[in-house]
Amino acid sequence: MKKAKFKVVEKFASIEGEGIRSGFPAIFLRFAGCNLNCSYCDTRYATQNPDYEEITLDQILEYVNSTGFKKVTLTGGEPLIQPHIHDLIDSLIKEGFEVNIETNGSVDIRYVNRNAIITMDYKCPSSGMEDKMLLENIKYLGKSDVLKFVVGTKQDLERAFEIIRLFEPSCNIYFSPVHGKIEPKEIVNFILSHKLQNCRVQLQLHKIIWPDRERGV
Repeated sequence: MKKAKFKVVEKFASIEGEGIRSGFPAIFLRFAGCNLNCSYCDTRYATQNPDYEEITLDQILEYVNSTGFKKVTLTGGEPLIQPHIHDLIDSLIKEGFEVNIETNGSVDIRYVNRNAIITMDYKCPSSGMEDKMLLENIKYLGKSDVLKFVVGTKQDLERAFEIIRLFEPSCNIYFSPVHGKIEPKEIVNFILSHKLQNCRVQLQLHKIIWPDRERGV
């Protein structure tokens, strides 16, 4: 049987720029392709006519083992639409890696290995993709997972508040600004005025540290 191959746009070591592991060193595997087209997407090189290499599961394991790091982030694009991605997740966890999956909120997460961290977006109105959200996913997010609202407008903030109030998620909740669309202090003021005591503001560290680099960070 022919070995499954994964479409990998880039693989590199960096720091986690956002989320629950922000600031920690990690290995990133960025996969090609996405089922959404968000207005503020900053990785279109991975989704629109992407340049990728096809590598096997064994080759990925060989690479991550060679780095000496134990934290691995699967991102994209949308990693969960990759064929055989669950085999890769299970294999990484079996070999002792701490896996974080960055997913866009439109793909069913019920069957993801629960030893992985799920960092799931909720696409707010300004993304143009809110109608693609699989709301059922929110109830499957646990205490080690993240629900992330990327916000660029007051309407986005209000919608995030509605979702939080409706679902009362037990996971970690983050607000992240769309670069150039909203000031972080506006998000802070919103959180304070709405008494969202379990929510955090996050800025993308990699964009602060490497403002002129799009890839490999």
